[in-house]
Amino acid sequence: MKERMQALVLESIGKLTYKTVDTPRPQMGQVLLRVHACGICGSDIPRVFQKGAHTMPLILGHEFAGRVTAVGEGVDKAALGRRAAVFPLMPCMQCDACRRENYAVCSHYNYYGSRCNGGFATYCAVDLWNCVWLDDRVTYEEGAMLEPAAVALHALRRGGIKPGDAVGIAGAGPIGLMLAACAKSMGAKRVALWDIDPQKVAFAKDMGFEAALSGGGDMIERVAAQGGFDLAVEGAGVAQTLAQCLRLAKPMGRVVAMGNPAGDMALGQGEYWEILRKQLCVCGTWNADFSRHGPDDWKDAQCAIADKTIDAGRFITHRLPLSRGGEAFQMIYNKETFCNKVMLAEED
Repeated sequence: MKERMQALVLESIGKLTYKTVDTPRPQMGQVLLRVHACGICGSDIPRVFQKGAHTMPLILGHEFAGRVTAVGEGVDKAALGRRAAVFPLMPCMQCDACRRENYAVCSHYNYYGSRCNGGFATYCAVDLWNCVWLDDRVTYEEGAMLEPAAVALHALRRGGIKPGDAVGIAGAGPIGLMLAACAKSMGAKRVALWDIDPQKVAFAKDMGFEAALSGGGDMIERVAAQGGFDLAVEGAGVAQTLAQCLRLAKPMGRVVAMGNPAGDMALGQGEYWEILRKQLCVCGTWNADFSRHGPDDWKDAQCAIADKTIDAGRFITHRLPLSRGGEAFQMIYNKETFCNKVMLAEED
């Protein structure tokens, strides 16, 4: 193991530096992962350019996969050489939620890539408990896609998706497309996405979602003309799209709030009446179920990707080495070049 490694470090808001840092050493119960692929999440963009991380300097990156190259005390050396993705949430294991294995709502969690160092580096030391061993049919890049796939599965399950449902998704970005792919794999009879960005809509159509619609004042009318939705998922984190979901949900339908809000979200009287008069069920979602004994969105996401029920590789539009990570972030932030999922990938 080399004493020094390369990393993409968020030093302060707007200052993302590719630099040489100390290689972490795996502690008790940890493994050292040689990171081979790490995806840039939409939530990483405001961390870099607007609000920063919980602590800085910090190595971001929570969608990552790699190979075990060293183990800490208490870890069987049989783990050496194994390939793994990483469940990024580190639960406290002490609160009521953790005792019920509802780790996504842990009261005192830590998190790779937002609260402690993550995957935008040559190596990352991670708890063995957080390792998701990769199926031989799953590549490192597909392994890095397990996190958004599991999050999408969880959101749809929170919305009580059933075979035959009509599913509407506000937002045709990476998570919106993953939601659409997961909904189809779970038996939805119709999946419609809508977005104000025509490039995103064009890409969604290329992905096989012909019901994708783009902006204009009559956009919602055009969506509504196709029929309401049994389940509508808000994936943009904007008050307007939440209102659209409430309007487009069928009576007795379900609405899932999923998008990370950029600011305050106001709910108008008309939207509130939609909830009341149509007797809608509205719920929130965050992260995904991860369990050794109960529901496990990560396990199911990996099975779907391994079987090609979800073709995760098709979501990736750009692949760059870690050394060009700053360029990748600027490309997404500036929106001068269309991109869906951007992957920072490294060879051995």
